[in-house]
Amino acid sequence: MNEDIQFILDSSKEAMDNAIKHLEKQFINIRAGKASPAMLGSVMVDYYGSQTPLSQVANVNTPDGRTITVQPWEKSMLQEIERGIAYANLGFNPMNNGETIIINVPPLTEERRRNLAKQAKAEAEDAKVSIRTARKDANNDIKKLDDLSEDLIKNAEIDIQQMTDDYVKKVDGLFDIKEKEIMTV
Repeated sequence: MNEDIQFILDSSKEAMDNAIKHLEKQFINIRAGKASPAMLGSVMVDYYGSQTPLSQVANVNTPDGRTITVQPWEKSMLQEIERGIAYANLGFNPMNNGETIIINVPPLTEERRRNLAKQAKAEAEDAKVSIRTARKDANNDIKKLDDLSEDLIKNAEIDIQQMTDDYVKKVDGLFDIKEKEIMTV
């Protein structure tokens, strides 16, 4: 196979891998009933003037399936952490006992479960769009290559389409697992 085509296939595969990784990260942030430190993964805190991830200014734990505790390394950060959690708009109501922040994760209502499933579906669709964009870019790059036979171009396009189909199936599989996790009471 032509090395230019191989390079295009490799970079296309890398772009599709990145779409899957991004989707997995987004799915971690969509909660499915059980408390997890990853639920606060998107929380940023104003740490002496710069936005810092919560995990870099506090210890985040889950003592049980319904509670998240956040213990800042500096007591002076309690207010900023509470503000950061509220600003992240995760639907949590943090309680401050003077030393730690305690978040009770309420059980999900049926309506909330449906909304989270819709959110997961939207993330899955975004991943599919990214994968299809990688396919389109690869096909365009192949057509730009000079001195290639039509057979080589056709075979490369078939390879790219096969790779695209495989990655779309992966996205569907990940979504099915997440949807089941969300809808399980």
